[in-house]
Amino acid sequence: MATLVRRFDPFRELASLQNDMRRMIYAEGPGERGSRAWIPALDITENEKEIVYAFDLPGIPEDKIAVDLEDGAVTVSAEREREETSSQNGLHRYERHFGSFERTIALPAGVTEADVKASYSNGELELHVRKPELPKPHRIPVAKSEAGAIEGKAHKKD
Repeated sequence: MATLVRRFDPFRELASLQNDMRRMIYAEGPGERGSRAWIPALDITENEKEIVYAFDLPGIPEDKIAVDLEDGAVTVSAEREREETSSQNGLHRYERHFGSFERTIALPAGVTEADVKASYSNGELELHVRKPELPKPHRIPVAKSEAGAIEGKAHKKD
């Protein structure tokens, strides 16, 4: 009889530890996977004129997504609802996350509402944030004094 021995794989062990920590943090129990808060993937790119934040939000209708700008930060929140389906075979495993999420991102100083544009297509929300102009240094001329030199007199103490 052959004995199967599982080789040690540090990456598999790390992934298992991450899953255990996620379950502990979000207090997920059996059958509750994804019913609590979740965090979608986010990519950030930058060029000379703007910063682009791209969120993966598949399966979320546009009307369930909110983008709010307040106090120099943008907050993206949304909710993905689980559709109740019934089948004769039954569902054995839930791996997709459901529920609501909220993520706040600090923006560069000087960004206004007019500098932020949002678009949603094919399950991806993109926020285009125009970079504010950096203040340019100004030279302040120093004027010559017209009063001339200041003269003083010494007084002798008695």
